[in-house]
Amino acid sequence: MSRQFWADLAEDLKDPEFLREYVTESVRIATVDAIINTVDEALRRERLSKADLARAIGTQPATVRRLLSARNVNPTLGTVAEVAAVLGLRLTLEPIPESDREIITDPLRTGEATDARRAAQRLTEMRTCRAQQDAVCC
Repeated sequence: MSRQFWADLAEDLKDPEFLREYVTESVRIATVDAIINTVDEALRRERLSKADLARAIGTQPATVRRLLSARNVNPTLGTVAEVAAVLGLRLTLEPIPESDREIITDPLRTGEATDARRAAQRLTEMRTCRAQQDAVCC
């Protein structure tokens, strides 16, 4: 990405409302991607099809396909917990690494980024990192 992109994004992140929305959406994207990747891997490991998973949670296969497509997916916590249990997994919350707290937690609390350019790059990296399993990617 160009220097101008980073400069523009860093400038936009100085707006507290934009900053909070961008941080929240970046974390949401990374978290959903991590969940979908983990479910996909667990399906392969357990040798279950999406139809098998759908039957196990009492829903239609199309619902499971949508859940795993990552497009506009926003399942309930209950659904994700049920899917996890079928796959021998459970949901847990874990602390955000200290290295990311300045970029994620602090801006959500204060509406300010200490280093807007660094925040822009890290948050964009989180939004585009698809292969990681970590809830806060990369």
